[in-house]
Amino acid sequence: MRRVRPGAPSRAPAERSLTSVAAGATYTGDTQAAGETDEREGETVDAPRLWHVTLSVSGSEAPLKEVRRGLEQLAHDHPFLLTSRYAPDHAEIRYWEEARDLHDAAAVALRLWGEHRQSAQLPPWEIVGLEVIDRDTYHQRIAEGYGPLPATPVGVHPF
Repeated sequence: MRRVRPGAPSRAPAERSLTSVAAGATYTGDTQAAGETDEREGETVDAPRLWHVTLSVSGSEAPLKEVRRGLEQLAHDHPFLLTSRYAPDHAEIRYWEEARDLHDAAAVALRLWGEHRQSAQLPPWEIVGLEVIDRDTYHQRIAEGYGPLPATPVGVHPF
């Protein structure tokens, strides 16, 4: 198989062409550990890593019971949810996401609220903040006394 630009004519009529987007110079799609070298290609491969995500949403006031119930359903639907804090007009959701890089983790985080809005019956709020940091940075901040405290107690709590 060979890669071609979309709409480019095939040189070999019997050969099947694929249209694709390259994943980047450091990713070959194998499941090697981060930083390992692919002996066949000589490329570095990024393995999935853990990212700490803080998603902030806000909007018009909603009944507290409905907000809490929606966040509890979201926690049930999204098992890696650590903690949620809420008020009648805003909420903050914190969780760990496994992703190849920051871009992937942020993309998943930005879809979380919208994708679960109907199934969890969440308020029609918009995302107003997003922080995605890697595991080492999270632990460094905690050790230095900066950043959010570890998510204890885990669960859904009012602000």
